[in-house]
Amino acid sequence: MALVAVTGGSGKLGRAVVRDLLDNGYDVVNLDVAPPREQLCPYTRIDFTDYGQAVEAFSAIDSRYAKVDAVVHLAAIPGPGVTGNAATFANNITVSYNVFAAARAAGIRNVVWASSETVLGLPFDTPPPYLPVDEEYAGRPETAYSLAKHLDEQMAAQFCRWDPQLKMIGLRFSNVMEPGDYANFASWQDDPRARRWNLWSYIDCRDGAQAVRRALEYPQPGLEVFIIANADTVMHRETADLAAEVFPDLPWQRSVSGNETLLSIDKARRLLGYDPTHGWR
Repeated sequence: MALVAVTGGSGKLGRAVVRDLLDNGYDVVNLDVAPPREQLCPYTRIDFTDYGQAVEAFSAIDSRYAKVDAVVHLAAIPGPGVTGNAATFANNITVSYNVFAAARAAGIRNVVWASSETVLGLPFDTPPPYLPVDEEYAGRPETAYSLAKHLDEQMAAQFCRWDPQLKMIGLRFSNVMEPGDYANFASWQDDPRARRWNLWSYIDCRDGAQAVRRALEYPQPGLEVFIIANADTVMHRETADLAAEVFPDLPWQRSVSGNETLLSIDKARRLLGYDPTHGWR
């Protein structure tokens, strides 16, 4: 049975990932600076800004484990504005390097990490090149937070070049929601511009966790990056109508129907078998 180390397992998405992995037969350890609200699995306090702690965490921790098989890296300052720009960038890029390098030092060749929808150009003050957006155009970071996420992807590509047997999958998660957050959706319905910044998209934490598990189980080595969103938007209005009002001049790569997301999950469906089953409706 594989042991998966989840960095940031006490956070919003981390909690769902830990629960989903446990429910699907994995052994899990939560490595975080903050203790979990509910301890579902063994927890060890690790500060991933310290490379030595990262190496130790992926090697062995007394009374916890002697070997880690895979890493899910979610630990980070979770978005722009939480602290200053330089502090956000310095923390997140350092933590990602330490996690990637420590996993390599420990011989771990299965790494899944949280990239971000922000790499696509959020908040889309400069509109995307087309709709629906996908993984095919170059990253367009607009904040220090997004720049670090963009560079994480570039860094992972080099780690995979150094070790052709290494698998690293970056998941560009949309805005993570727990069921309790859905009460807020009603306040956005009268203003289509309120959520234009991410094309009215979101990800239910439980479907985000599903994507993590499927990425861990993906068999091919090398780097892959996937957009991970729910199949629908946060709005009652149909997606094509929203786009016609807010982004009237953008070309369409393909048509969409009903409330379909404009953050394309086609690649994740095709390669990972990702199939979102939870949502606000």
